[in-house]
Amino acid sequence: MSVRVAIAALACLTTPLLAQDRMGTVPGSNPLFRTVFTADPAPLVVGDTLYLYTGHDVAQRDEMFNMQEWLVWSTKDMKTWQAHPAIMNVKDFKWAKKDAWAAQTIQKHGKFWFYAAVEHDDTAPGKAIAVAVSDRPTGPFSDAKGSALITNQMTPKGTHSWEDIDPTVFTDDDGATYIAWGNRQAYIAKLKPNMIEIDGEITEITPPHFEEGPWLHKRGKLYYLTYASLDRSKHRDERISYSTAPSIKGPWTYRGELADSGKYSFTIHPGITAFKGNWYIFMHNAALAIGDQNGSIGRRAVTAEYLRYNADGTLKRVPHTVAGVTAPAPADARVR
Repeated sequence: MSVRVAIAALACLTTPLLAQDRMGTVPGSNPLFRTVFTADPAPLVVGDTLYLYTGHDVAQRDEMFNMQEWLVWSTKDMKTWQAHPAIMNVKDFKWAKKDAWAAQTIQKHGKFWFYAAVEHDDTAPGKAIAVAVSDRPTGPFSDAKGSALITNQMTPKGTHSWEDIDPTVFTDDDGATYIAWGNRQAYIAKLKPNMIEIDGEITEITPPHFEEGPWLHKRGKLYYLTYASLDRSKHRDERISYSTAPSIKGPWTYRGELADSGKYSFTIHPGITAFKGNWYIFMHNAALAIGDQNGSIGRRAVTAEYLRYNADGTLKRVPHTVAGVTAPAPADARVR
């Protein structure tokens, strides 16, 4: 066989695969879910299963956001995902009136605790953070407190009424659990052991260009605060940046941008975890079309990429790819 014939034959064999990769149809490629619009991914590992909690947007035409419930998906291999029934509706919080925004679930005391951003009713105007609980990671969840964990009135130095959104919850090695959140201003506070009350003061920890969507995690002795950032002097859409600290209480050192904007999306939201030997970061873009609906500011789609570390613990930039975690895991993404 001549070289030219061999190249032509190889092209015939690989063209369908390349086309498949460009369209993201390989199981586990990006976006992860194609039947509904999802956003604000928050992973939780329980045993041999990774659960991914997402928002669900049904915005029509020129609506910005229309989010009324939260979804959860599960996988054992990062390739095949199982959809579960919606775990909760914003109406399940009787004191909230709308907006099932970003949330995170953690496991503690043998239960699963779900922290979510909602719009409070007129008794405490502004965005608020709710807490719900379940015996199972797939729910159903129920209001654990009967009132908001955090309201806009608890952060009076903030600049606007929607600053109390996007909770991230983290349990340190000593068993203490912390919650961080915010928009434009970033806050952190310790939770009481009952998981439904703030223990002590709320501290502002706003890092450079902080916009929203904080995520806390730890690797070795280093703590990471990863978040949606927006340098308005340079960019139109949110990117992902991060800071590190030797303690959950800081001081936090800004480390720069981690990822560019998601395709077609003004917003972005990181969620980070280690699972079965590798580190992963989940994000969202607005590149998915379902029927005659294209992606938009509300109609987003969740993606996954490997999270890679330098020898000093700093993070390597994360690309946005179609292949995502269907590509072989790089050595610097492996759990040490």
